[in-house]
Amino acid sequence: MDDQESLLGLTEVEPSPVEETPVEYSKDGYFPPSSSPSPPPGYSRTSTLGLGNHGPAYYLTRIQRYSSYTFTAFASLHIVNTSLIPLVTRSVPTSEPYLLLTRPAYQSALMEPLLVVLPLFAHVASGIALRLYRRRIALRRYGAESLSDRRHIPWPPISGTSKLGYALVPLLGFHMLAARGLPMYLHGDSALVNLSYLSHGFALHPVVSSAGFTALITVGAWHVVWGWARWLGLAPRHGQSSGAEQELVKKQRWYQVNGLAAAVAALWMAGGLGVVGRAGKVAGWVGREYDELYRALPVLGRFA
Repeated sequence: MDDQESLLGLTEVEPSPVEETPVEYSKDGYFPPSSSPSPPPGYSRTSTLGLGNHGPAYYLTRIQRYSSYTFTAFASLHIVNTSLIPLVTRSVPTSEPYLLLTRPAYQSALMEPLLVVLPLFAHVASGIALRLYRRRIALRRYGAESLSDRRHIPWPPISGTSKLGYALVPLLGFHMLAARGLPMYLHGDSALVNLSYLSHGFALHPVVSSAGFTALITVGAWHVVWGWARWLGLAPRHGQSSGAEQELVKKQRWYQVNGLAAAVAALWMAGGLGVVGRAGKVAGWVGREYDELYRALPVLGRFA
C-alpha cells in the first residue's frame, strides 16, 4: 500500500461515537473512561501546581490574551503622545513636553520590560507555540507517522488577525530598532529621540518613511481592533452561521469592526503623518546627531 492509500485509509473511515470537541479543549480526551469515580468531599481536580487539569492550548491561549492587555495599555499611551496630542496642538514643539513627561513611565529599567518587551515576546511566542501544538494534535489525530503522511495533512488555518500579527512583527521591529535600539547602541540612551527625531526622518526619507508608517499604522490598527473584537466575542466568526438573521448580524459586525479599525488608523495617521511627518528637519547639532542615527539604519542608511 502506497502513501496515498495509507493516508486515505486513515481518513475515510466510518464515524466513531466521539464528541466533536477538539482534543485540546476536551477535558477527558477522545476516549474517556466509562465511569470515573467521584472525588472525595473537599477534593479538587487540580494538578500538582494547583493550576487545574487543562491542556497546553488552554494556557497558551491565555498567555496570548493577557499579554495583549498589557501591550495595548502601552500602545494606547504611545499613540496619545505621538499622534493625538500633536493632532490637538498642531505643533511638534508644543507636543514634546507631554511625550517627555510620560516617557519615563514605560522606558525605565523596570517598566520597559514589563510593559513592552515581555508582553510582546509572550504574545508572539504563545501564538507560534499554539499553532505548532495544534499541528501536533492534528498529526496524532490522523495517525500520521511518516513524513509523506504529514505532508498530506494540512496545517491549521491561519485567521486574518494572525496574518496581520505576523506582518506586524517586522514593521514593529524596525520601528523599535530605529527609535530605541540604535540610539541605545550608539549614544547609550535615547534621550534625543522625540517627535522631532521622527519629523527629521520623514524629511530625510519622505517616501520610505510615509510608506513604512502607513503600513505600520494600518496593519497595527486592524490587528489590534480585530484582536479585541475576538477577545470580547464581537468578531463575526463568533455568530451562528445558519439563518438569514444571523448572517445579517455577522455582516453588520464585519462592517462595524472594520469601520472602527479604519477610524483608529485614520486618527493615528492624522496626527502621526499629518502633523509630525510634516514638521521638517531639525537644524544644529541635534540635527547632525539625527543624521548619524539614520545613517546607521540597515539598508536605509545608505541613502542618508
